[in-house]
Amino acid sequence: MKRRNREIQVFSLSFLDVVSCGFGAIILLLVISKFSEPMVVEKMSVDLSGLVVELEDQLHEIRGETRIINRKLKTKKEQLSNYEDAIARLQGDLSSIRGQYKAAKLELDSQLRIEQQLQTARQSLTEEMKRLQSQSTYQPPASDSAIGGVPVDSEYIIFIIDTSGSMQRYAWPLVRRKMAEILEIYPHVKGIQVMNDMGDYMFSQYAGRWIPDSPARRRSILKRLASWSPFSNSSPVEGINSAIRRFYSSDRNISLYVLGDDFSRGSIQNVLNEVEKNNKSLQGGQRRVRIHAVGFPVLFTQPAAGMNVARFSALMRRLAEENNGSFVGLNSLQ
Repeated sequence: MKRRNREIQVFSLSFLDVVSCGFGAIILLLVISKFSEPMVVEKMSVDLSGLVVELEDQLHEIRGETRIINRKLKTKKEQLSNYEDAIARLQGDLSSIRGQYKAAKLELDSQLRIEQQLQTARQSLTEEMKRLQSQSTYQPPASDSAIGGVPVDSEYIIFIIDTSGSMQRYAWPLVRRKMAEILEIYPHVKGIQVMNDMGDYMFSQYAGRWIPDSPARRRSILKRLASWSPFSNSSPVEGINSAIRRFYSSDRNISLYVLGDDFSRGSIQNVLNEVEKNNKSLQGGQRRVRIHAVGFPVLFTQPAAGMNVARFSALMRRLAEENNGSFVGLNSLQ
């Protein structure tokens, strides 16, 4: 018996049933998942909104605290700045007081030695000077005068004046007054010269030679001094050495007056050595050029320069001691 070959039908009824069931299951799953998704999303949205609000509140709180801290920090910085300013002022006051103490001590020492200095510093009067003094009605000032009671015993006088900015601004009226007082104690001399601390001459036409003494010449010197302001390096050394080298003479009695406030640089001993070499001593230790100095307390108003005041005082005191003169430190600019 012959077998008949069966044709296999792909899309049979059974197959279609299976496929339909599969699709139905998939559709059911999709329906279920779509139904639950909005609830999950809504819940997540509510939760995140609450978290954002909470974080924003925390941020505002932190910003408020930051502003408060910044204000406190600014206040502390201002207090610190005020404390630093107060400390700087106190340090300046302390430096000024120390400078005043040193200057006062130097002045006291100088005043105690004035009488002894005058006894050993007197130069011998020439016959002409004695004759001029006997003819004059002028009376020398007392020993406690502003210029230290310097005797009238020189035939020539030289002024070395510090023309620095500090002297011009703070001490110039007093400088003019003291110079007039010094001129008054010398009623008659053979010659006068005025130079600044750099060695520059007040009157260029008399550079290197003596200005003849007369009342008119003296008035011209004091008038010119009112507006005289050549360059200065605030050190009297150049002017002193220049004056002694140019005008020293073994047959002349000369008084050299230094009016200043500052000696900022250089060695004191080197200056003393240079002056000693130029101002040769005679028998008995006397010197032809007698050096006097008047110190002005200008730098007491500038605490940072207090050391320069002490250096100037020390230099002038040594120069006066070794060159038969006297040093007077003023304690006021009035």
